[in-house]
Amino acid sequence: MRVPIVQLGDLIRIEKGKKATRLLERPMPDSHRYLQIEDLRPDAKLKYCGPFDCPMVSRADIVIAWDGANAGTVSCNLHGYIGSTLAVLRPTTSRLFAPYLSRFLEGKFAYLQANATGATIPHLSRDVLEGLEIPLPSLSKQHRIARLLERADRLRRIRRYALELSDTFLPAAFLELFGDPRTNPKGFRIAELGDFLGFVTSGSRGWAEYYVPKGFRFIRSLDVRMNYISDDNAVFVSPPDGAEAARTRVKTGDVLLTITGAQIGRVAPAPWRLDGAFISQHVAILRLKPGIVPLFLSMFLSLECGGQREIARLQYGQTKPGLNLEQIREFRIPVPPIPLQERFASLIQQHEVLQRGQREALRLAEHLFQSILHWAFSGDHDHEMAEAPSKPLSRLDH
Repeated sequence: MRVPIVQLGDLIRIEKGKKATRLLERPMPDSHRYLQIEDLRPDAKLKYCGPFDCPMVSRADIVIAWDGANAGTVSCNLHGYIGSTLAVLRPTTSRLFAPYLSRFLEGKFAYLQANATGATIPHLSRDVLEGLEIPLPSLSKQHRIARLLERADRLRRIRRYALELSDTFLPAAFLELFGDPRTNPKGFRIAELGDFLGFVTSGSRGWAEYYVPKGFRFIRSLDVRMNYISDDNAVFVSPPDGAEAARTRVKTGDVLLTITGAQIGRVAPAPWRLDGAFISQHVAILRLKPGIVPLFLSMFLSLECGGQREIARLQYGQTKPGLNLEQIREFRIPVPPIPLQERFASLIQQHEVLQRGQREALRLAEHLFQSILHWAFSGDHDHEMAEAPSKPLSRLDH
């Protein structure tokens, strides 16, 4: 059954927030929480103000970020005064359930950002927001849709948390096996990384003309994450034969390090699936001699108490930091016995199997959420479709 489609401006009233004249460190009589863009996160630190001549939101309202890079971010179930970068969307009819509206706007985030005004600081457009067309099923169906999306969103959050929690295991295992690199309590020999580098190079410029839909993987700085290479939005190249291309070709077991820009210092070992890939000029290949295990080196370089201190010590430039190959050779690293390094490498390999499963579970949870979101606001809520999206939740919740 097709549901009515209504312009959002016919269902809500928009009121912009105001800047607080004075913030309180703790609640006082007649004061309330003061909300800014960062307070749309569930873990935000509480601030208070008041009594204050400023819009106050109730848990039946929607709060939306109006200005800045996060314009369009929404939250509901909040109570307090709203700051100048926020706005409150008040339903003007009992036919609209606030959590349903919040999820609808979540799905419109990209659209609202694309139609924001302002050259340097984006501002939401009132006309664009009020002109959005929202399906308006019965209240009972809005409640059901909101519950479905909340369950799917909770599943996403659980999957993300599990992945974040597992990320803490390997650094803890490293410190348990090798001790804190800052104090070197186990007395390992300290050497320069250059003593163990059989080959080190960075990529070259001008790869864009060789981009192809299918070919060899091309690794950019944004692909290098801490201790793994991301496959999100992967790009591929078909380079010409020659010494320059051969020089920048990855081999299994190489350690890849970002050496310029905001992502400087991100490091990951190259897995077998990336054997034969190529690197951009912002990435360096570290190819090791015997004596240092690649998985050990990658983890050491990723630690704030380890290689990240060396990177901060040696990098050049303030606005656009960078590392040259000679500075990389000067990194000071501990040299534990090979059997201990290999034991740690074995832990990493076992852990990677677990993380692959967790990443796939997160991907499925994200897909489920987006599928329900698409169905919920398509305006086509026949009985068969209404039942289908909830079925995977019962399987994925376990």
